[in-house]
Amino acid sequence: MKAKAIYAALLMLSSAALAAESPVLHHASPESVGFDSQKLARLDGWIQQQVDAGYPGMNVLIVKDNAIVWQKAFGDAKKYNGSALMAVPINATTSTLYDLASNTKMYATNFALQKLVYEGKLSVDDRVATYLPGFADQPTDSIKGKDRLRIIDILHHTAGFPADPQYPNQQVAGALFSQDKRTTLDKINRTPLTYIPGTRHLYSDVDYMILGFIIEAVTGMPLDRYVEETIYRPLGLHNTVFNPLKKGFRPEQIAATELNGNTRDGVISFPHIRTSTIWGEVHDEKAWYSMGGVSGHAGLFSTTGDMAVLMQVMLNGGEYGQTRLFDRKVVEAFTRPSAEDKTFGLGWRVNGTSAMTPTFGTLASPETYGHTGWTGTLTAIDPVNHMAIVILGNRPHSPVADPKANPNVFESGLLPASTYGWIVDQVYGALR
Repeated sequence: MKAKAIYAALLMLSSAALAAESPVLHHASPESVGFDSQKLARLDGWIQQQVDAGYPGMNVLIVKDNAIVWQKAFGDAKKYNGSALMAVPINATTSTLYDLASNTKMYATNFALQKLVYEGKLSVDDRVATYLPGFADQPTDSIKGKDRLRIIDILHHTAGFPADPQYPNQQVAGALFSQDKRTTLDKINRTPLTYIPGTRHLYSDVDYMILGFIIEAVTGMPLDRYVEETIYRPLGLHNTVFNPLKKGFRPEQIAATELNGNTRDGVISFPHIRTSTIWGEVHDEKAWYSMGGVSGHAGLFSTTGDMAVLMQVMLNGGEYGQTRLFDRKVVEAFTRPSAEDKTFGLGWRVNGTSAMTPTFGTLASPETYGHTGWTGTLTAIDPVNHMAIVILGNRPHSPVADPKANPNVFESGLLPASTYGWIVDQVYGALR
């Protein structure tokens, strides 16, 4: 017994030593990790040109070999009040918080799921209905199969759900209309499948709304409280939050998004729609009106500095310093390409085919994974080159180009800076 106790103690000490050895980020020069600073300076100038041409604001950070080697802010956090340009805009800084949009899916929902899988509290093979009572086919549904859907089907975006039922817009959602979280869960349970599960990959916000509810069912905590208390705080992150205005942040610290609420400059209307410039509130309509600002698909705000740590967690195989969230086996399982579509991992988008060139460019390794966000955000994590890139922007803080023709295209979205892959390629092109 004494020998076993000694062995157990040694094992604990060994584990602690291993945790302490997990790389943490430090600052270093680009040259020290193999970059050509003159080439990076060209990227600096190009982004500034895009801002001068009308792109509202952007923060870019590069991590290489456990070091932050490039971190810069461009443009403005807020330059419009409604459709009017401000006389004195609020400049973006490297500490500006941005609405991550769909990068929420990875750094809130996926991180939580990866942690829960590692802890043995759920399996990706579990059926969704196990956690969501009432999740079932309706008698009028033409496509059946909800009772067989597993978490892995949701993560792969192969579950059969539509991309966006627009729950808060009564004219579009019809019987699925909801502007209340409890009602939204009921409407999700009743949302009919639009294709036979497993027959295609269709990227869907509904999938990640479901996953957020599953996390809450497993943990017994609201999603924001769970990730902020068990993931971000242990990592020392204090700028990664849902509903930042309710958590001590001032609007001036946050990048603004759409100019005239969610109206697309006046062409969209539904009950309780916001009409003034969105500033400090999540832009996404389902997250704001139907989920109170906290959803598995959108709602998270962060800075490039905090995002650097979260990306480093993935590069480290699930740990950072003495904090372990999951392990490398979990990282590999979640970022492994789907056999049917090599651009889909478990939630993560993977640089598996040329279809991802607009996202990851032409020079990133095929093993690179990450995600984009509708507000102008990108994360790209390359385990081969031990490098990660984060772009945070507020692309919708710009007039709609032609509201009647396409209300979802902003003037800034017509600029080359809206194509993330071009920026990513300039970073790789600066490597010696």
